Amino acid sequence: MLAGFAPGAEHAMIGTHALSGRRVSPQAIADWYARLFRLLPDIRFDLRRIEVSGPPWATIATVVWRETNSATDGVRTSATGMHVVHIAWGRMTRLVILTDTAKLEATLRRIAAKGTAEALAAPIADGPDRP
Repeated sequence: MLAGFAPGAEHAMIGTHALSGRRVSPQAIADWYARLFRLLPDIRFDLRRIEVSGPPWATIATVVWRETNSATDGVRTSATGMHVVHIAWGRMTRLVILTDTAKLEATLRRIAAKGTAEALAAPIADGPDRP
């Protein structure tokens, strides 16, 4: 996933939780994916719809998905969401993740209560707070 980002890319997720915020450095983006897989180690995405428009230097793709995971406590949950991806010459310049934040926040609170403190950590963010 990380190799798909262009230099100077932006990565953002809506909400006010441990996975929200805006990242602009490669290290912060890598740290975010590491956190995602620590909190939701078996997360899987079922792609429902992909739409792409624009020329190769200014492409926008929307990806509608449904994800399932067992978090760190083994409780199976699912949610729907969308990625909005800006692409220039085959590499992502901006990725914005939109999801059901209420479901995600409930999962994060649940696993924090069962001992996964990182689920309530401050977001990994190194860019201005604007998705």
